[in-house]
Amino acid sequence: MTAEHGQHIVHTVIDSLYGPLTLVATDGTLSGLYMAGQRHRPPEETFGEPDPGPFAEVVRQLGAYFDGELTEFDLPLRLNGTTFQRAVWAGLLRIPYGETRSYGELADSLGKPGASRAVGLANGKNPISIIVPCHRVIGSTGGLTGYGGGLDRKQRLLAFEGAAAEAPATANATLF
Repeated sequence: MTAEHGQHIVHTVIDSLYGPLTLVATDGTLSGLYMAGQRHRPPEETFGEPDPGPFAEVVRQLGAYFDGELTEFDLPLRLNGTTFQRAVWAGLLRIPYGETRSYGELADSLGKPGASRAVGLANGKNPISIIVPCHRVIGSTGGLTGYGGGLDRKQRLLAFEGAAAEAPATANATLF
């Protein structure tokens, strides 16, 4: 698919412990990683034609991550969003594997104290889940709060990474 600005967009779908993951590349660079049923998931027709070609390294690194062998991704990313959203997503990339931050802590780290709600909204629109670790952001009390991929997946990802977070009583999350 060629977007209105001459961009070449393709996608592939891979299996994971968290269900199918749709990988999207724009001009050969990863621009999306979406879970099935994810909130703010763009329409399928925007993902371009199926083509696994640009995703070999992404698939390799995701495999190493899911095998517990990789704790930090090293991939070129194309994060399309507002200046504020891109700043939030860059902040997510600085949260180490196995650690969490609250929305308020992330807002403070961006020099935007009091912007935790705006940080939460930007976090929810992260186009490259898992690799840009939006699952590592939790509520100020240490509990799980919204996650575009669902609270069960968020808890499973945090447990997988060994990060502590409490699920709300309504989450009914199961581990692997």
